[in-house]
Amino acid sequence: MHEFGNRKLLWSLAGAVMSFLYAPIVVMMIFSFNGTNYTTLPWGGFSFMWYEKLMTDQAMLSSVGNSVYVAVGVVLLGTLFGVPAAMALDRYRFPGKEVFRRIVLLPIVLPGVITGVALLSFYVLIGFHLSLYTIMLGQGTGLMCITITEVFARLQQTGKSQEEAAFDLGATQFEVFTKVTLPSIKTAVYGAVLITFSISFDEIAVTYLLTGRQNTLPMQLWSMLRREATPEINAIATLVVLASIVLITIGIRLSRGTSSHPPIREESV
Repeated sequence: MHEFGNRKLLWSLAGAVMSFLYAPIVVMMIFSFNGTNYTTLPWGGFSFMWYEKLMTDQAMLSSVGNSVYVAVGVVLLGTLFGVPAAMALDRYRFPGKEVFRRIVLLPIVLPGVITGVALLSFYVLIGFHLSLYTIMLGQGTGLMCITITEVFARLQQTGKSQEEAAFDLGATQFEVFTKVTLPSIKTAVYGAVLITFSISFDEIAVTYLLTGRQNTLPMQLWSMLRREATPEINAIATLVVLASIVLITIGIRLSRGTSSHPPIREESV
Protein backbone atom coordinates (compact mmCIF):
# COMPACT_ATOMS: atom_id res chain seq x y z
CA MET A 1 0.00 0.00 0.00
CA HIS A 2 1.53 3.31 -1.11
CA GLU A 3 1.77 6.31 1.20
CA PHE A 4 -0.17 9.41 0.29
CA GLY A 5 2.29 12.21 -0.52
CA ASN A 6 5.71 12.87 0.94
CA ARG A 7 5.89 12.18 4.68
CA LYS A 8 8.47 14.88 5.41
CA LEU A 9 6.54 17.46 3.40
CA LEU A 10 3.28 16.62 5.18
CA TRP A 11 4.93 16.85 8.60
CA SER A 12 6.55 20.15 7.63
CA LEU A 13 3.24 21.64 6.49
CA ALA A 14 1.48 20.39 9.60
CA GLY A 15 4.21 21.86 11.80
CA ALA A 16 4.01 25.20 9.98
CA VAL A 17 0.24 25.39 10.45
CA MET A 18 0.47 24.45 14.13
CA SER A 19 3.22 27.02 14.68
CA PHE A 20 1.15 29.72 12.99
CA LEU A 21 -1.85 28.91 15.20
CA TYR A 22 -0.13 28.41 18.56
CA ALA A 23 3.02 30.54 18.42
CA PRO A 24 1.09 33.65 19.62
CA ILE A 25 -0.19 31.69 22.64
CA VAL A 26 3.36 30.59 23.51
CA VAL A 27 4.58 34.20 23.20
CA MET A 28 1.74 35.33 25.46
CA MET A 29 2.72 32.74 28.08
CA ILE A 30 6.36 33.81 27.94
CA PHE A 31 5.52 37.50 28.37
CA SER A 32 3.34 36.72 31.37
CA PHE A 33 6.65 36.29 33.24
CA ASN A 34 8.13 39.54 31.90
CA GLY A 35 9.24 41.88 34.67
CA THR A 36 8.22 45.10 32.88
CA ASN A 37 4.92 46.94 32.58
CA TYR A 38 4.62 46.31 28.84
CA THR A 39 4.22 43.25 26.62
CA THR A 40 7.16 44.18 24.43
CA LEU A 41 10.87 43.66 24.08
CA PRO A 42 13.44 44.16 25.51
CA TRP A 43 12.94 41.45 28.12
CA GLY A 44 12.75 42.92 31.61
CA GLY A 45 13.73 39.80 33.54
CA PHE A 46 11.87 36.74 34.79
CA SER A 47 9.26 37.61 37.39
CA PHE A 48 6.03 36.33 38.97
CA MET A 49 4.88 39.89 39.74
CA TRP A 50 1.89 39.75 37.38
CA TYR A 51 0.63 36.52 38.89
CA GLU A 52 0.98 38.07 42.35
CA LYS A 53 -0.92 41.15 41.20
CA LEU A 54 -3.57 38.91 39.70
CA MET A 55 -4.19 37.29 43.09
CA THR A 56 -4.99 40.72 44.61
CA ASP A 57 -7.12 42.07 41.75
CA GLN A 58 -10.62 41.91 43.22
CA ALA A 59 -12.38 42.76 39.94
CA MET A 60 -10.55 39.94 38.17
CA LEU A 61 -11.20 37.44 40.96
CA SER A 62 -14.87 38.41 41.01
CA SER A 63 -15.16 37.85 37.26
CA VAL A 64 -13.50 34.44 37.62
CA GLY A 65 -16.04 33.54 40.31
CA ASN A 66 -18.88 34.65 38.03
CA SER A 67 -17.50 32.56 35.17
CA VAL A 68 -17.26 29.49 37.42
CA TYR A 69 -20.82 30.09 38.65
CA VAL A 70 -22.14 30.34 35.09
CA ALA A 71 -20.16 27.31 33.92
CA VAL A 72 -21.48 25.17 36.79
CA GLY A 73 -25.03 26.20 35.92
CA VAL A 74 -24.46 25.39 32.25
CA VAL A 75 -23.08 21.97 33.20
CA LEU A 76 -26.13 21.26 35.38
CA LEU A 77 -28.53 22.29 32.61
CA GLY A 78 -26.64 20.24 30.05
CA THR A 79 -26.61 17.16 32.27
CA LEU A 80 -30.20 17.36 33.53
CA PHE A 81 -31.67 17.81 30.05
CA GLY A 82 -28.95 16.30 27.87
CA VAL A 83 -28.85 12.81 29.39
CA PRO A 84 -32.63 12.19 29.14
CA ALA A 85 -32.63 13.60 25.59
CA ALA A 86 -29.80 11.26 24.57
CA MET A 87 -31.62 8.29 26.09
CA ALA A 88 -34.83 9.23 24.30
CA LEU A 89 -32.99 9.43 20.99
CA ASP A 90 -31.39 6.05 21.48
CA ARG A 91 -34.08 4.04 23.25
CA TYR A 92 -37.43 5.30 21.95
CA ARG A 93 -39.31 5.99 18.74
CA PHE A 94 -41.40 9.15 18.51
CA PRO A 95 -42.71 11.47 15.76
CA GLY A 96 -40.08 13.93 14.52
CA LYS A 97 -37.16 11.96 15.94
CA GLU A 98 -34.93 12.49 12.89
CA VAL A 99 -35.73 16.20 12.83
CA PHE A 100 -34.89 16.45 16.54
CA ARG A 101 -31.55 14.73 15.99
CA ARG A 102 -30.63 17.37 13.43
CA ILE A 103 -31.90 20.27 15.53
CA VAL A 104 -29.67 19.10 18.39
CA LEU A 105 -26.62 19.72 16.19
CA LEU A 106 -27.65 23.26 15.20
CA PRO A 107 -25.77 25.00 18.06
CA ILE A 108 -22.54 23.43 16.78
CA VAL A 109 -23.17 24.72 13.25
CA LEU A 110 -24.61 28.15 14.02
CA PRO A 111 -22.22 30.97 14.99
CA GLY A 112 -22.47 32.02 18.62
CA VAL A 113 -23.45 35.54 17.53
CA ILE A 114 -26.59 34.20 15.85
CA THR A 115 -27.56 32.26 18.96
CA GLY A 116 -26.84 35.29 21.16
CA VAL A 117 -28.89 37.71 19.02
CA ALA A 118 -31.83 35.28 18.88
CA LEU A 119 -31.82 34.77 22.65
CA LEU A 120 -31.39 38.49 23.32
CA SER A 121 -34.42 39.27 21.16
CA PHE A 122 -36.42 36.60 22.97
CA TYR A 123 -35.47 37.87 26.44
CA VAL A 124 -36.33 41.46 25.47
CA LEU A 125 -39.68 40.26 24.07
CA ILE A 126 -40.67 38.52 27.33
CA GLY A 127 -39.18 41.25 29.53
CA PHE A 128 -36.46 39.08 31.09
CA HIS A 129 -33.67 41.21 32.60
CA LEU A 130 -30.11 40.39 31.55
CA SER A 131 -27.95 38.83 34.25
CA LEU A 132 -25.68 35.88 34.90
CA TYR A 133 -28.76 33.67 34.58
CA THR A 134 -29.46 34.80 31.02
CA ILE A 135 -25.86 33.91 30.16
CA MET A 136 -26.36 30.55 31.86
CA LEU A 137 -29.53 29.82 29.89
CA GLY A 138 -27.99 31.00 26.63
CA GLN A 139 -24.84 28.94 26.97
CA GLY A 140 -26.80 25.97 28.30
CA THR A 141 -28.99 26.04 25.18
CA GLY A 142 -25.95 25.96 22.92
CA LEU A 143 -23.72 23.56 24.84
CA MET A 144 -26.36 20.99 25.75
CA CYS A 145 -25.61 19.33 22.40
CA ILE A 146 -22.22 18.22 23.76
CA THR A 147 -23.82 16.09 26.47
CA ILE A 148 -26.46 14.76 24.09
CA THR A 149 -23.99 13.70 21.40
CA GLU A 150 -21.48 12.19 23.83
CA VAL A 151 -24.04 10.19 25.82
CA PHE A 152 -25.90 9.14 22.66
CA ALA A 153 -22.66 7.81 21.15
CA ARG A 154 -21.95 5.82 24.33
CA LEU A 155 -25.47 4.39 24.39
CA GLN A 156 -25.06 3.31 20.78
CA GLN A 157 -21.82 1.60 21.75
CA THR A 158 -23.23 -0.30 24.75
CA GLY A 159 -26.47 -1.45 23.16
CA LYS A 160 -29.63 -2.60 24.93
CA SER A 161 -28.85 -6.21 25.82
CA GLN A 162 -27.92 -5.58 29.46
CA GLU A 163 -30.96 -3.41 30.09
CA GLU A 164 -33.23 -6.05 28.56
CA ALA A 165 -31.60 -8.73 30.73
CA ALA A 166 -32.17 -6.60 33.82
CA PHE A 167 -35.84 -6.15 32.96
CA ASP A 168 -36.15 -9.91 32.45
CA LEU A 169 -34.76 -10.42 35.97
CA GLY A 170 -37.51 -8.22 37.40
CA ALA A 171 -35.71 -4.88 37.78
CA THR A 172 -37.70 -1.66 37.79
CA GLN A 173 -37.06 1.23 35.41
CA PHE A 174 -35.24 3.16 38.14
CA GLU A 175 -33.07 0.17 39.09
CA VAL A 176 -32.11 -0.41 35.48
CA PHE A 177 -31.10 3.22 35.08
CA THR A 178 -29.07 3.47 38.31
CA LYS A 179 -27.43 0.02 38.23
CA VAL A 180 -27.05 -0.70 34.51
CA THR A 181 -27.43 2.36 32.27
CA LEU A 182 -25.73 4.97 34.45
CA PRO A 183 -22.56 2.93 35.13
CA SER A 184 -22.17 2.33 31.40
CA ILE A 185 -22.47 6.01 30.43
CA LYS A 186 -20.87 7.72 33.44
CA THR A 187 -17.46 8.28 31.81
CA ALA A 188 -19.19 9.87 28.80
CA VAL A 189 -21.15 12.12 31.17
CA TYR A 190 -17.94 13.07 33.05
CA GLY A 191 -16.22 13.85 29.77
CA ALA A 192 -19.13 15.98 28.55
CA VAL A 193 -19.16 17.84 31.88
CA LEU A 194 -15.47 18.75 31.65
CA ILE A 195 -15.68 19.79 27.99
CA THR A 196 -18.82 21.85 28.60
CA PHE A 197 -17.31 23.56 31.65
CA SER A 198 -14.15 24.45 29.74
CA ILE A 199 -16.01 25.91 26.76
CA SER A 200 -18.50 27.80 28.92
CA PHE A 201 -15.79 29.32 31.13
CA ASP A 202 -14.23 31.34 28.31
CA GLU A 203 -17.17 31.72 25.89
CA ILE A 204 -17.58 35.31 24.74
CA ALA A 205 -20.00 35.59 21.76
CA VAL A 206 -23.18 34.63 23.62
CA THR A 207 -21.87 36.14 26.87
CA TYR A 208 -21.24 39.54 25.30
CA LEU A 209 -24.84 39.79 24.07
CA LEU A 210 -26.55 38.41 27.17
CA THR A 211 -24.46 39.86 29.99
CA GLY A 212 -25.92 42.23 32.56
CA ARG A 213 -24.01 44.31 35.10
CA GLN A 214 -21.90 41.44 36.41
CA ASN A 215 -18.84 40.66 34.34
CA THR A 216 -17.58 37.18 33.58
CA LEU A 217 -13.88 36.63 32.91
CA PRO A 218 -14.05 37.06 29.10
CA MET A 219 -15.93 40.35 29.52
CA GLN A 220 -13.47 41.56 32.16
CA LEU A 221 -10.54 40.81 29.86
CA TRP A 222 -12.30 42.52 26.97
CA SER A 223 -12.82 45.70 29.00
CA MET A 224 -9.17 45.65 30.12
CA LEU A 225 -7.91 45.18 26.56
CA ARG A 226 -9.87 48.22 25.42
CA ARG A 227 -7.85 50.33 27.88
CA GLU A 228 -4.38 48.78 27.93
CA ALA A 229 -2.84 45.36 27.35
CA THR A 230 -0.76 44.69 30.46
CA PRO A 231 1.12 41.48 31.31
CA GLU A 232 -1.58 40.80 33.91
CA ILE A 233 -3.86 39.84 31.02
CA ASN A 234 -1.15 37.47 29.79
CA ALA A 235 -1.00 35.90 33.25
CA ILE A 236 -4.74 35.17 33.56
CA ALA A 237 -4.89 34.06 29.93
CA THR A 238 -2.03 31.62 30.54
CA LEU A 239 -3.84 30.09 33.50
CA VAL A 240 -7.07 29.79 31.50
CA VAL A 241 -5.28 28.13 28.56
CA LEU A 242 -3.54 25.61 30.82
CA ALA A 243 -6.78 24.82 32.69
CA SER A 244 -8.68 24.43 29.41
CA ILE A 245 -6.06 22.06 28.01
CA VAL A 246 -6.22 19.89 31.13
CA LEU A 247 -10.03 19.81 31.27
CA ILE A 248 -10.54 19.15 27.56
CA THR A 249 -7.83 16.46 27.48
CA ILE A 250 -9.34 14.62 30.44
CA GLY A 251 -12.83 15.11 29.05
CA ILE A 252 -11.96 13.69 25.64
CA ARG A 253 -10.18 10.71 27.18
CA LEU A 254 -13.19 9.98 29.38
CA SER A 255 -15.75 10.42 26.62
CA ARG A 256 -13.77 8.21 24.24
CA GLY A 257 -12.90 5.61 26.87
CA THR A 258 -14.43 2.18 27.12
CA SER A 259 -17.65 1.88 29.03
CA SER A 260 -18.04 -0.32 32.05
CA HIS A 261 -20.38 -3.29 31.72
CA PRO A 262 -21.44 -4.44 35.19
CA PRO A 263 -22.41 -8.09 35.35
CA ILE A 264 -26.13 -8.70 35.52
CA ARG A 265 -27.06 -10.76 38.57
CA GLU A 266 -30.52 -11.27 39.99
CA GLU A 267 -29.50 -10.06 43.43
CA SER A 268 -27.82 -6.92 42.04
CA VAL A 269 -30.98 -5.63 40.40
